[in-house]
Amino acid sequence: MISAVAALSASLCFAAAILWAAFMDLTTMKIRNEIIVFLFAVYAALAPLAGFSAVHIGLSAAAAFAVLAGMFLFFALGWIGGGDAKLASAVALWLGADQAPAFILYTALFGGLITLALLQFRTMPLPATCQRMPWVVKLHQSGVGVPYGIAIALAGLLTFTKTPWVLVLS
Repeated sequence: MISAVAALSASLCFAAAILWAAFMDLTTMKIRNEIIVFLFAVYAALAPLAGFSAVHIGLSAAAAFAVLAGMFLFFALGWIGGGDAKLASAVALWLGADQAPAFILYTALFGGLITLALLQFRTMPLPATCQRMPWVVKLHQSGVGVPYGIAIALAGLLTFTKTPWVLVLS
């Protein structure tokens, strides 16, 4: 049985961390390692307290490693940043092996939509009010990457609702 207190604490930590990562990626195009370490540390502390079995934790770790391996390939090809790869792996750990495929699919869909929106945004003149915001100016420049941390966070939150962390609270 999963502890409701541990599940609620974990859910709040997970949501706050990935939303912060998405915000940081949007405004700085960087995802700080401290966020990734926080996600791994909180999972390591709360998964056993929540009642997850060693097998469940092991399968989640295997899924996280598989996602990291795939994301490392995308990083090596220059398609994503290193922070994106680490964040996707940390999120996959939290979601578990059963939700990791849906998470990857949602990340790809959200990432594609964000990329298309950003490409369209870059074809339009930047409004004067936005020219005073350095992060918007940077996003508007061609050749600047896409903040995939947003897609990872959206996909993670959408998929998280189907995990034991949340289901125990309903």
